[in-house]
This record gives sequence, structure tokens and C-alpha cells, in this order.
Amino acid sequence: MEPTTFKQLGIDENILKALDAEGYTHPTPIQEAAIPAMLARKDVLGCAQTGTGKTAAFAIPIIQLLSQTSVNEKRRKIRSLILTPTRELAIQIEESFKAYGKFSRLHSTVIFGGVGQKAQTDALQRGVDILIATPGRLLDLIGQGFIHLNSIELFVLDEADRMLDMGFVHDVKRLIKLLPEKRQSLFFSATMPPEIVKLADTILVQPVKIEVTPVSSTADTINQFLYFVDKKNKNSLLLDILKEPKIKTVLVFTRTKHGADKVVKYLQSHKVTAEAIHGNKTQNNRQKALTNFKNQTTRVLVATDIAARGIDIDELEYVINYETSNIAETYVHRIGRTGRAGANGTALSFCDFEEKAYLKDIEKLIGKKIPVIDDHPYPMEVFVIEPKPKQAQRPPRNERPPARDKSGSNKNRRDRLF
Repeated sequence: MEPTTFKQLGIDENILKALDAEGYTHPTPIQEAAIPAMLARKDVLGCAQTGTGKTAAFAIPIIQLLSQTSVNEKRRKIRSLILTPTRELAIQIEESFKAYGKFSRLHSTVIFGGVGQKAQTDALQRGVDILIATPGRLLDLIGQGFIHLNSIELFVLDEADRMLDMGFVHDVKRLIKLLPEKRQSLFFSATMPPEIVKLADTILVQPVKIEVTPVSSTADTINQFLYFVDKKNKNSLLLDILKEPKIKTVLVFTRTKHGADKVVKYLQSHKVTAEAIHGNKTQNNRQKALTNFKNQTTRVLVATDIAARGIDIDELEYVINYETSNIAETYVHRIGRTGRAGANGTALSFCDFEEKAYLKDIEKLIGKKIPVIDDHPYPMEVFVIEPKPKQAQRPPRNERPPARDKSGSNKNRRDRLF
């Protein structure tokens, strides 16, 4: 069966020409499902992670729908609002709108905090059809009278769960009250906890529900390795690995914001340039950290999973899972930051005894065992679940350390890593 084409989805010729110039040939699953629903003027509830083609899934039909009515060049009004949590994502979304809409007459602009507002307000006063914004700066400019939302026809709330994580939910609710009741709305989130479902119910009317199956395979270009190590020795092991000069830059993942900050503090105390990127950082600080990392001014970027969405770093060779992900699909997305566009990459994962259950889920999902590096200075010594304070625990059960590969292929594996 031949794959669906963008033309078969009913996309206009001008947009098809722009997509062809970008090298797009066939829609991704979320694009194939969302574009026809949007063109039919339906609300959409999408559960999809970054990397699934989500931006094009809403940008392409928005451009087409807005292009179907004539544009008053002298009195443009904001007819579509895309609300996204971070400066980085806002910039990327605006770049996509400009690429897909290069042969349209529509104007788009992006606004975000952490920078002076004059360039943004000048663009607004010249007139825009499509506005991509972060919540704080949008509310600020609405308060100053630069922005009115009474002409919005199409509203997109992107990365809703990340909005919640970053504390923007109250700002989002304030903004929704300023939108016209008669509008078409789209709601995208990578996860759907109860709070997100409740928020979606306040925004959408009889939505078409789209869920993209999470990625479950890892690229063959990524070399994966595993270190069994006690939690208390993870910092020391990370520092030991960073002695390898071939590791110019590395993206390190932790599960929590506090954990990311602790790793950065430890590395900096040992003269390793490191910065953290997570929801408690200002947009300006996150963008600066990302720029420093891309320029190799910062050697180690420590990130939480939600903050790392949308990070696109060319030629990133190394990813380290400082903590094994408790969600198997997240592991696939983490290591997918390396080994892109046919390039080789290396993903190293630290696993303590309590994380072995997560490892089992990951290996089941990806359908293979991750090779173990056992010739390192900090082998696992704790083989019991440590009792939690003030809670009765069963007597700990001993467990033997992970067995060596019978073929002997683990021997000196670390020497072949770099």
C-alpha cells in the first residue's frame, strides 16, 4: 500500500510547493490524522511527543484556513494564536510557520520574555495574522494594550503538560477567558494526567482525539551501554567518564529539576563547565545555556525530560542517563537526541539497584539487552532496597550482582567506547 501524500490530504498548491522546498514528502501519523480534522473545522485533542511532526500538523492547516479569506494589508488582525511554554519552542514554531507559509500572504511573528519588547511591539503594530507567544509576555503586552485577542479564529495550546510543570496553568486560564467563544481550538500534550484532561475540557468542544503511538525503537546508529552503579557513586562515575577528551560535549538527563541542579553544582566544583536547563530556569537563562552548549562553551548540559523537549542539537555525539528513566518511551526519546541524520552517537546509562525495574521495562520496549560496562571504578555494591525513613520495610533481600557476559565480550568494553 502506497503511503499517503500531502496532496491527498487536500493541501493547497502554494503550501505543497513550500513543503516540497523543505523536503517533505509524506505526512507523519499525527499530520495525517490532524490535518483533515482541522480543515473540517473540528477541535483537536492530540497526545503526541516532540519529534512526531506535531508543529506541521497544526501549522499547515492554519495557514490554509487563514489563506481562504482575503487579507486586509492595512488592517491585519491576529486571527490565530499559538501558545507555547518556552522561548525555544516559540522560535522553532515561528520558523516553521514562515517555512510552510512562504508562498502565502500571511504575516506571523513571535513574542517571548527575557528580551526587550520594542522589536516585538513594532512587528505587532505593522500587523500580524499569526501570533506565537509565551504566556508571560503575552499577558504583559495585552495589559499594555498592544495585543487584542477578540479576532482569534484558531487557537493552539502546545505542550500543555509542560505548561503545567512550569507553573503557567493560571496564566493559560486567564488567556482563555480573553478569547472569543466561537473559535476552533487545538490542544496538544505529550501526557494526559487528570489536570491536563480537565484543562482540555475547558478549551475544546467535541474534539477529534488523536493519539500517536510512542516511539519504541532506537536508531541503529546509537551505541548503547549500561553502567550498574550505586546512587551515591553516580557523580564520581560521571566525572570519571568526563576524563575522556573525546567527549567534547554531553547531554545529561536527570528525572528532577533539583537533581539537575545538584549534578551541575558537583561538576562545577570539579572545574567542569556545566549548566542546567529545566522549568525553574527563566526562558532567557535556558536559551543562554542552550546557546553556550551548542557553541561548546559549556561542555555538559544537564536537563530534565520535559525541559529537553524541542532541543535540537546538530552532531551531538553523547547522551548520559544519570538516572534511568522510569518511563520506557522516555528513554527512547532521550537517547534519540544523538545519532541523528545517519551520524553515530553513544548513549550511556547509569542504573542503581532501585532502577533495575525501569531497566527491565526499557529493554522489553526496545526489544534488546543493553550491553553492560562492568570494568569501571565504581561497581555496584548495594543489592538491597534501602528502607525509606519512618516506614516499615520488609527485611532486605540479597541479590547477586549482574552477571558478566559469558562470551567475555564485556571485557575491556570501555576501552572501545571512545
